[in-house]
Amino acid sequence: MSDETRYVNPLISRYASRSMAELWGNQRRFSTWRQLWIVLAQAERDLGLDITEQQIAQMQATRESIDFDAAKDYERRFRHDVMAHVHAFGDVAPSARGIIHLGATSCFVTDNAELLLIRDGLGLIEQHLRGVMGNLARFAREQRDQVTLGFTHLQPAQPTTVGKRACLWLHDFLLDFEELRHRLATLRLRGVKGTTGTQASFLALFDGDHEKVRQLDRMVAQRLGFDEVYPVTGQTYSRKIDSHVLDLLSGIAQSAHKCATDLRILAHRKEIEEPFEKEQIGSSAMAYKRNPMRSERICGLARFVMSLTSNAAQTHATQWLERTLDDSANRRLTIPQAFLGVDALLRLMINVSNGLVVYPKVIGRSLSEELPFMATEAILMAAVREGGDRQELHERIRLHSQAAASRVKTQGEPNDLLDRLRGDEAFGNVDWKQVLDPKLFVGRAPEQVDEFLDEVVMPMLGDSEAPSDAEIDV
Repeated sequence: MSDETRYVNPLISRYASRSMAELWGNQRRFSTWRQLWIVLAQAERDLGLDITEQQIAQMQATRESIDFDAAKDYERRFRHDVMAHVHAFGDVAPSARGIIHLGATSCFVTDNAELLLIRDGLGLIEQHLRGVMGNLARFAREQRDQVTLGFTHLQPAQPTTVGKRACLWLHDFLLDFEELRHRLATLRLRGVKGTTGTQASFLALFDGDHEKVRQLDRMVAQRLGFDEVYPVTGQTYSRKIDSHVLDLLSGIAQSAHKCATDLRILAHRKEIEEPFEKEQIGSSAMAYKRNPMRSERICGLARFVMSLTSNAAQTHATQWLERTLDDSANRRLTIPQAFLGVDALLRLMINVSNGLVVYPKVIGRSLSEELPFMATEAILMAAVREGGDRQELHERIRLHSQAAASRVKTQGEPNDLLDRLRGDEAFGNVDWKQVLDPKLFVGRAPEQVDEFLDEVVMPMLGDSEAPSDAEIDV
């Protein structure tokens, strides 16, 4: 069947990067299995087993030469994917046929390969996260003092700045970045543990020499770039590790969903928009529309990734004793697709955050409509400083505010609270220009942006740069 007659996963055909798709592809996975068999044989030879240089050289020379049709034929016969690939490898490295997989169980290749792929996948995600954070940091700096309405309960609240709001998005991704680095720092190899984690087969190979078995475990890990192995395992490494990784990926998806949702709300208010291409079509029917399609796509992908965490949690919780096999089919789906989903949404986030469009006049108009209500405390204090009675002035403001609000809500007219107060002789000495300066209402928001970027974000990002928009195909 061609790709046009059968279902093809959109994560591969539409959304994820080629790098991430190839990471979880068969060539990478099964050549990693072969790498593990090679490293195991090298370590076993170095520790005294009868394995020759010729055998290892033949394995190395054919590591990438995988006959997938032959492997499929073997799997149909054996109903066992690992043994199918042992035989397929033996066909192209015949001198090594007898020592491939020596002393190992299937999880030596499947689990260790999974950990290698997870490590490299997290490395790709880290690059994308740096890109998003770099773009948001630059945007926050540029918009540090652009005053805008703040919102609580999705209702107008005390003003903030566009840059400070961007720092809220950035801080979420920063927390994800810290968690990712922790996961990378603590990720270990399963190592050489045997069928139930006891290393019995390797102890037999080395005639009861416990120290050589321990050395074998360490040597295999070090040659694959790991400083440590998990100290104890059953047949598999603990599926708690998978749960931790999917929790991390879900956290990144949550941050992206929150940011993209905010951008959709701001697009609705016509205050900030995602980039819109010259020939982009927003709607097939309504030609005037500029829908936030990329932000919506981010939210859709994020929801999918977030939904996968329960799979990892339940898989870990239901692994009986030293292991069961009901994890296998589930993990083939959830782990790669979580990485592919996060890869896709972060690439979208890089594109969106690199081209955000701000409309200061619309922001100013929205602010001016609500500022009179928010400025009443400053007006009250200014009038008191000029000799007014605080309680009397408070009552006048209350009455004027209610009248203005009624006019806005029931008649659809502009807010005339300031005109009412200016016309009230009790406020005749107020310096209106000073009390209505929007910058007086944002507190330390601009300074918070500078401090957050200079003291927290930039030291963590270092000299890393976000990928250019040209490098991100969305």
